[in-house]
Amino acid sequence: MDAEIVAGGLAAAGHEITIWSMFWQAAFVVKLVMVGLLAASVWCWGIIIDKSILYSKTQAAMDRFEDVFWSGQSLDELYDALENRPTSAMGAVFVAAMREWKRSIEGQARSFVNLSQRIDKVLDVTIQREVERLESKLLVLATIGASSPFIGLFGTVWGIMTAFRSIAASKNTSLAVVAPGIAEALFATAIGLLAAIPAVIAYNWLQARAAKQQARLEGFADEFSAILSRHIDERLAN
Repeated sequence: MDAEIVAGGLAAAGHEITIWSMFWQAAFVVKLVMVGLLAASVWCWGIIIDKSILYSKTQAAMDRFEDVFWSGQSLDELYDALENRPTSAMGAVFVAAMREWKRSIEGQARSFVNLSQRIDKVLDVTIQREVERLESKLLVLATIGASSPFIGLFGTVWGIMTAFRSIAASKNTSLAVVAPGIAEALFATAIGLLAAIPAVIAYNWLQARAAKQQARLEGFADEFSAILSRHIDERLAN
Protein backbone atom coordinates (compact mmCIF):
# COMPACT_ATOMS: atom_id res chain seq x y z
CA MET A 1 0.00 0.00 0.00
CA ASP A 2 2.81 2.41 0.87
CA ALA A 3 4.50 1.66 -2.44
CA GLU A 4 1.28 2.50 -4.29
CA ILE A 5 0.94 5.78 -2.37
CA VAL A 6 4.54 6.70 -3.11
CA ALA A 7 4.10 5.82 -6.77
CA GLY A 8 0.93 7.89 -6.97
CA GLY A 9 2.62 10.84 -5.30
CA LEU A 10 5.64 10.69 -7.59
CA ALA A 11 3.46 10.27 -10.67
CA ALA A 12 1.41 13.28 -9.65
CA ALA A 13 4.60 15.25 -9.09
CA GLY A 14 5.63 14.65 -12.68
CA HIS A 15 2.45 15.96 -14.22
CA GLU A 16 0.67 19.29 -14.33
CA ILE A 17 -1.94 19.63 -11.60
CA THR A 18 -5.36 20.00 -13.26
CA ILE A 19 -8.93 19.48 -12.12
CA TRP A 20 -9.14 16.12 -13.86
CA SER A 21 -5.78 14.95 -12.55
CA MET A 22 -6.73 15.96 -9.00
CA PHE A 23 -9.91 13.89 -9.29
CA TRP A 24 -8.48 10.78 -10.91
CA GLN A 25 -5.43 10.62 -8.63
CA ALA A 26 -7.40 11.21 -5.43
CA ALA A 27 -8.01 8.39 -2.97
CA PHE A 28 -11.13 6.28 -3.50
CA VAL A 29 -12.91 7.75 -0.48
CA VAL A 30 -12.14 11.28 -1.65
CA LYS A 31 -13.48 10.40 -5.10
CA LEU A 32 -16.73 9.21 -3.53
CA VAL A 33 -17.00 12.47 -1.62
CA MET A 34 -16.41 14.52 -4.77
CA VAL A 35 -18.93 12.55 -6.84
CA GLY A 36 -21.52 12.82 -4.07
CA LEU A 37 -21.03 16.56 -3.77
CA LEU A 38 -21.25 17.06 -7.53
CA ALA A 39 -24.48 15.05 -7.59
CA ALA A 40 -25.82 17.18 -4.73
CA SER A 41 -24.90 20.32 -6.65
CA VAL A 42 -26.76 19.12 -9.76
CA TRP A 43 -29.77 18.20 -7.61
CA CYS A 44 -29.61 21.61 -5.97
CA TRP A 45 -29.65 23.46 -9.31
CA GLY A 46 -32.52 21.28 -10.51
CA ILE A 47 -34.58 22.32 -7.49
CA ILE A 48 -33.63 25.98 -7.93
CA ILE A 49 -34.74 26.02 -11.57
CA ASP A 50 -37.93 24.06 -10.85
CA LYS A 51 -38.94 26.31 -7.94
CA SER A 52 -38.12 29.50 -9.81
CA ILE A 53 -40.41 28.44 -12.65
CA LEU A 54 -43.13 27.32 -10.21
CA TYR A 55 -43.10 30.59 -8.25
CA SER A 56 -43.20 32.66 -11.42
CA LYS A 57 -46.17 30.67 -12.72
CA THR A 58 -47.92 30.87 -9.35
CA GLN A 59 -47.42 34.62 -9.19
CA ALA A 60 -48.81 35.12 -12.70
CA ALA A 61 -51.78 32.79 -11.99
CA MET A 62 -52.67 34.70 -8.82
CA ASP A 63 -52.51 37.99 -10.74
CA ARG A 64 -54.93 36.62 -13.33
CA PHE A 65 -57.28 35.26 -10.69
CA GLU A 66 -57.40 38.53 -8.78
CA ASP A 67 -58.17 40.43 -11.99
CA VAL A 68 -61.15 38.14 -12.59
CA PHE A 69 -62.25 38.06 -8.96
CA TRP A 70 -62.35 41.83 -8.60
CA SER A 71 -63.82 42.39 -12.07
CA GLY A 72 -67.38 42.19 -10.73
CA GLN A 73 -68.15 38.65 -11.91
CA SER A 74 -70.55 36.87 -9.58
CA LEU A 75 -69.08 34.43 -7.09
CA ASP A 76 -71.33 31.63 -8.33
CA GLU A 77 -70.19 32.05 -11.93
CA LEU A 78 -66.55 32.11 -10.92
CA TYR A 79 -67.05 29.05 -8.73
CA ASP A 80 -68.72 27.14 -11.58
CA ALA A 81 -65.77 27.98 -13.83
CA LEU A 82 -63.12 26.89 -11.31
CA GLU A 83 -64.87 24.15 -9.34
CA ASN A 84 -63.26 21.19 -11.08
CA ARG A 85 -59.97 22.82 -12.09
CA PRO A 86 -58.65 25.70 -10.02
CA THR A 87 -56.10 27.61 -12.07
CA SER A 88 -54.02 28.94 -9.18
CA ALA A 89 -53.32 28.57 -5.48
CA MET A 90 -55.63 31.50 -4.87
CA GLY A 91 -58.27 29.82 -6.99
CA ALA A 92 -57.97 26.68 -4.87
CA VAL A 93 -58.52 28.76 -1.73
CA PHE A 94 -61.58 30.39 -3.30
CA VAL A 95 -63.05 27.06 -4.43
CA ALA A 96 -62.56 25.44 -1.01
CA ALA A 97 -64.36 28.28 0.78
CA MET A 98 -67.18 28.43 -1.78
CA ARG A 99 -67.69 24.67 -1.57
CA GLU A 100 -68.18 24.90 2.19
CA TRP A 101 -70.51 27.88 1.68
CA LYS A 102 -72.66 26.05 -0.86
CA ARG A 103 -72.85 22.90 1.25
CA SER A 104 -74.28 24.97 4.08
CA ILE A 105 -76.82 27.05 2.15
CA GLU A 106 -77.93 24.48 -0.42
CA GLY A 107 -78.36 21.47 1.84
CA GLN A 108 -81.71 20.14 2.93
CA ALA A 109 -81.20 21.68 6.35
CA ARG A 110 -79.52 25.04 5.94
CA SER A 111 -77.00 25.67 8.65
CA PHE A 112 -75.49 29.10 9.26
CA VAL A 113 -74.44 28.21 12.79
CA ASN A 114 -70.66 28.56 13.03
CA LEU A 115 -70.45 28.83 9.23
CA SER A 116 -67.91 31.66 9.43
CA GLN A 117 -65.67 29.54 11.65
CA ARG A 118 -65.97 26.57 9.30
CA ILE A 119 -65.08 28.70 6.31
CA ASP A 120 -62.06 30.16 8.12
CA LYS A 121 -60.92 26.64 9.00
CA VAL A 122 -61.26 25.51 5.39
CA LEU A 123 -59.31 28.56 4.25
CA ASP A 124 -56.52 27.87 6.73
CA VAL A 125 -56.23 24.21 5.73
CA THR A 126 -56.21 25.02 2.01
CA ILE A 127 -53.59 27.74 2.43
CA GLN A 128 -51.42 25.38 4.44
CA ARG A 129 -51.71 22.75 1.69
CA GLU A 130 -50.72 25.26 -0.98
CA VAL A 131 -47.80 26.55 1.10
CA GLU A 132 -46.53 23.00 1.60
CA ARG A 133 -46.58 22.57 -2.17
CA LEU A 134 -44.65 25.81 -2.64
CA GLU A 135 -42.09 24.96 0.04
CA SER A 136 -41.60 21.31 -0.91
CA LYS A 137 -37.94 20.40 -1.53
CA LEU A 138 -36.68 23.64 0.01
CA LEU A 139 -35.52 21.55 2.96
CA VAL A 140 -33.23 19.71 0.54
CA LEU A 141 -31.53 23.00 -0.31
CA ALA A 142 -31.11 23.80 3.38
CA THR A 143 -29.64 20.35 4.03
CA ILE A 144 -27.21 20.58 1.12
CA GLY A 145 -26.17 24.07 2.17
CA ALA A 146 -25.55 23.02 5.75
CA SER A 147 -23.87 19.65 5.20
CA SER A 148 -21.83 20.04 1.99
CA PRO A 149 -18.94 22.00 3.57
CA PHE A 150 -18.56 19.35 6.28
CA ILE A 151 -18.69 16.50 3.76
CA GLY A 152 -16.08 18.30 1.68
CA LEU A 153 -13.98 18.83 4.81
CA PHE A 154 -14.16 15.10 5.51
CA GLY A 155 -12.80 14.44 2.02
CA THR A 156 -10.06 16.99 2.63
CA VAL A 157 -9.03 15.45 5.93
CA TRP A 158 -8.95 11.99 4.37
CA GLY A 159 -6.90 13.27 1.43
CA ILE A 160 -4.41 15.02 3.69
CA MET A 161 -4.02 11.83 5.74
CA THR A 162 -3.23 9.96 2.51
CA ALA A 163 -0.79 12.69 1.46
CA PHE A 164 1.04 12.51 4.79
CA ARG A 165 1.32 8.74 4.49
CA SER A 166 2.82 9.25 1.03
CA ILE A 167 5.32 11.74 2.43
CA ALA A 168 6.25 9.41 5.28
CA ALA A 169 6.67 6.45 2.94
CA SER A 170 8.76 8.35 0.39
CA LYS A 171 10.74 10.23 3.05
CA ASN A 172 10.64 13.19 0.68
CA THR A 173 9.18 16.49 1.84
CA SER A 174 9.78 18.44 -1.35
CA LEU A 175 6.96 20.60 -2.65
CA ALA A 176 6.74 18.51 -5.82
CA VAL A 177 5.72 15.48 -3.75
CA VAL A 178 3.58 17.27 -1.17
CA ALA A 179 1.63 19.67 -3.42
CA PRO A 180 -0.40 17.17 -5.53
CA GLY A 181 -1.79 15.33 -2.50
CA ILE A 182 -2.68 18.53 -0.67
CA ALA A 183 -4.29 19.98 -3.80
CA GLU A 184 -6.41 16.84 -4.27
CA ALA A 185 -7.52 17.03 -0.65
CA LEU A 186 -8.45 20.71 -0.80
CA PHE A 187 -10.33 20.11 -4.06
CA ALA A 188 -12.95 18.18 -2.05
CA THR A 189 -13.61 21.21 0.16
CA ALA A 190 -13.83 23.43 -2.92
CA ILE A 191 -16.53 21.18 -4.40
CA GLY A 192 -18.34 21.20 -1.06
CA LEU A 193 -18.42 25.00 -1.10
CA LEU A 194 -19.48 24.94 -4.76
CA ALA A 195 -22.55 22.94 -3.74
CA ALA A 196 -23.25 24.77 -0.47
CA ILE A 197 -23.04 28.44 -1.48
CA PRO A 198 -25.72 28.36 -4.23
CA ALA A 199 -27.91 26.15 -2.04
CA VAL A 200 -27.85 28.59 0.89
CA ILE A 201 -28.42 31.66 -1.29
CA ALA A 202 -31.22 29.96 -3.23
CA TYR A 203 -32.88 28.66 -0.07
CA ASN A 204 -33.08 32.15 1.45
CA TRP A 205 -34.30 33.68 -1.81
CA LEU A 206 -36.92 31.00 -2.51
CA GLN A 207 -38.06 30.95 1.11
CA ALA A 208 -38.64 34.71 0.92
CA ARG A 209 -40.65 34.34 -2.30
CA ALA A 210 -42.73 31.54 -0.75
CA ALA A 211 -43.39 33.71 2.32
CA LYS A 212 -44.58 36.58 0.11
CA GLN A 213 -46.97 34.31 -1.77
CA GLN A 214 -48.22 32.85 1.52
CA ALA A 215 -48.90 36.37 2.80
CA ARG A 216 -50.76 37.15 -0.40
CA LEU A 217 -52.92 34.04 -0.01
CA GLU A 218 -53.67 34.88 3.60
CA GLY A 219 -54.60 38.45 2.67
CA PHE A 220 -57.01 37.22 0.00
CA ALA A 221 -58.47 34.68 2.42
CA ASP A 222 -59.16 37.41 4.98
CA GLU A 223 -60.87 39.58 2.35
CA PHE A 224 -62.93 36.71 0.98
CA SER A 225 -63.90 35.58 4.47
CA ALA A 226 -65.18 39.09 5.17
CA ILE A 227 -67.25 39.01 1.97
CA LEU A 228 -68.84 35.70 2.90
CA SER A 229 -69.45 36.91 6.46
CA ARG A 230 -71.46 39.81 5.08
CA HIS A 231 -73.51 37.39 2.98
CA ILE A 232 -74.17 35.29 6.08
CA ASP A 233 -75.29 38.33 8.06
CA GLU A 234 -77.63 39.36 5.23
CA ARG A 235 -79.21 35.91 5.08
CA LEU A 236 -79.62 35.75 8.85
CA ALA A 237 -81.24 39.20 8.82
CA ASN A 238 -83.75 38.01 6.24
